[in-house]
Amino acid sequence: ILTFFGWVVLAGDYISGLVSMITVLIIACPCAMGLATPTAIMVGTGKGAENGILIKDAESLEIAHKINTVIFDKTGTITAGKPKVTDFEFMDNLDNVKQNLKWKLPAGLSIEDYILSLVVSLEKNSEHSLSEAIVSYGQGKKLKEFKVEKFQAVSGFGIRGKIDGHQVVIGTRKLMEDEKVMKCAELDKLSEKFQEEAKTLAFIGIDKKNIALIAIADTIKETAKEGILKLKKMGIQTILITGDHQKVAEVIAKQVGIEKVMAEVLPDQKEEEVKKIQSEGRVVAMVGDGINDAPALAVADIGIAMGTGTDVAIEAGDITLINKDLKSVASAITLSKKTMRTIKMNLFWAFGYNVILIPVAMGALYPFFHILLSPIFAGAAMASSSISVVSNSLLLKKVKI
Repeated sequence: ILTFFGWVVLAGDYISGLVSMITVLIIACPCAMGLATPTAIMVGTGKGAENGILIKDAESLEIAHKINTVIFDKTGTITAGKPKVTDFEFMDNLDNVKQNLKWKLPAGLSIEDYILSLVVSLEKNSEHSLSEAIVSYGQGKKLKEFKVEKFQAVSGFGIRGKIDGHQVVIGTRKLMEDEKVMKCAELDKLSEKFQEEAKTLAFIGIDKKNIALIAIADTIKETAKEGILKLKKMGIQTILITGDHQKVAEVIAKQVGIEKVMAEVLPDQKEEEVKKIQSEGRVVAMVGDGINDAPALAVADIGIAMGTGTDVAIEAGDITLINKDLKSVASAITLSKKTMRTIKMNLFWAFGYNVILIPVAMGALYPFFHILLSPIFAGAAMASSSISVVSNSLLLKKVKI
């Protein structure tokens, strides 16, 4: 409208005013600006999918480049999540214990097999990965299955129940203390040795006495160390969070190169720990795979779920790593940075196109050079700007993440 009346008032030329007005309308059509962001996001998410990184929405891809802290869960994330029992140790003088407590063993079962039968029978009621490891350990051995009464899982600590007339408790040292289970000196000494070897411990208390100790080990993922190193090179802080004992967590963290450890964190406390770090002004990504990690994944700025994890964790996460590769955490952040750079470049060219050509379309060059932009050329220029934005976005397909 301004262009039309400008030509009419200043030059008295209705025809040129009408032509210039149409040219401005064509040039000012914001196609390029409308394409600048969505085309880059589409190509970026496609690039991620090609590399085993599923990004749920555009917002997640846009936020990821700001991440400066990554928190890793231990079991199933840093480690393979397939723990195996490496040691099953009993207290000394078990036969004396049997006589003193007046245990009646089923025919054909040794005292050791009887205890293991009680343990496996109780563990079969739990869905925890450590329970699965203990049950697997019992397979192929001469055991008897007992009926479990009053089974209860104590979140983050262990399990308990009544079996064959005995009160059986399996779990952490803290659970033993809470249940007032009498300590065993030789098993306590062994536990210190196992902790130095980064093994997870399950104490076994039967009738208020620590009878046995199970040591469970989980292998570290091959990509964990390299994945952590990539993040550190990018200047990103890495943190290990786990419900395991401090010593076990420190050994695992040292093996993969993580400097900060948050150990003995209960499942319902992980969310609070993430919030604490966010309150320090950090942009946090949480990487996990289990049901216990879901609240922390949801509250983090970006939740990254392992594709091998539970459905709840995957649903709570913003990004899913279906390739199981921890190097992909750094790749996702790199992809976000590349995508945001492309978006900014697209917007720069789209705005620049309008800033330069709108005055030309209005006839700014006519008084000096007698050049008036034709609507036909304006249409070609508009199409070219859109093509340049889309082409620039497609270049993202060639970047290495």
